[in-house]
Amino acid sequence: MSKPFCVSNTLLIKGFAMLSRKLTSIIWLTAFAVLAPAAWAEQVLKMATTTSTENTGLLPVLNAPFEKKHKARIDVIAVGSGKAMKLGESGDVDIVFAHDPDAEEKFMAAGHGVDRKPVMHNDFVVVGPETDPAGVESAKTADEAFKKIAEAKAGFVSRGDESGTHVKEKTLWRKAGLRPKGEWYLSVGQGMGAVLRMADDKAYYALTDRGTFLAGKDKLTVKLLFEGDPALSNPYHVMAVNPKKHKHVNYELAKKYIDYVTGTEGQKTIADFKVADQPLFYPDAFPNAEKSKK
Repeated sequence: MSKPFCVSNTLLIKGFAMLSRKLTSIIWLTAFAVLAPAAWAEQVLKMATTTSTENTGLLPVLNAPFEKKHKARIDVIAVGSGKAMKLGESGDVDIVFAHDPDAEEKFMAAGHGVDRKPVMHNDFVVVGPETDPAGVESAKTADEAFKKIAEAKAGFVSRGDESGTHVKEKTLWRKAGLRPKGEWYLSVGQGMGAVLRMADDKAYYALTDRGTFLAGKDKLTVKLLFEGDPALSNPYHVMAVNPKKHKHVNYELAKKYIDYVTGTEGQKTIADFKVADQPLFYPDAFPNAEKSKK
């Protein structure tokens, strides 16, 4: 009677051991399945930026090496500079890349941003129909160019979106002593690409950053008619959202991005980014950066 009992007992013990090993394996596999994605998950950097950095095609080229190096993904929200800073102010993004210096300085003074650094610049230009009914091409200054458009009521498309470009346009009208209004002046609340297409369709004038115009010029009939006035300078800065105001922001990754975009690798990428062999932006953040002579 004892022998069968011993066999059964041994089998029972072996069965419990096998079950224990299986349960242990299941526990480890479950823990691995839960924890591994967290360990491997890519970091995310939320960036609010102006439409010109996106429309020119610069950002995908500039951001790719950073994403690869840091196993990160940069989520880009391309809006006007004013809206980009609003997103930073509310803590909805980690970093702001803009081109409205006056507004940026107010943003920083209010404590919404930290680590503001110059990145690059290009300039604004006035484009319009090849026939140039207002005679903008003969203007000597930006003031004169804008006065000619207003006097001729020759049709002007404004972004009307509080972007850096729109702020610059309003400044230029103000300096010329003008307040544009009437059927000839269209304020459309659109990005730069859309404004250029609208100006093209209507044979109107528009103020644009040079980079966006060069990136899309092959699909446009409007021509570059006025350039070169120092008043048309267009600098870009990058700044992190203040982690003391918004503790959830990814400040560490934002700081790494600022170091990258103002460092040798990022600045060289900006300098090398061209369309039809023409630079769209000029790097500003390191001593040997290629500079615009405008």
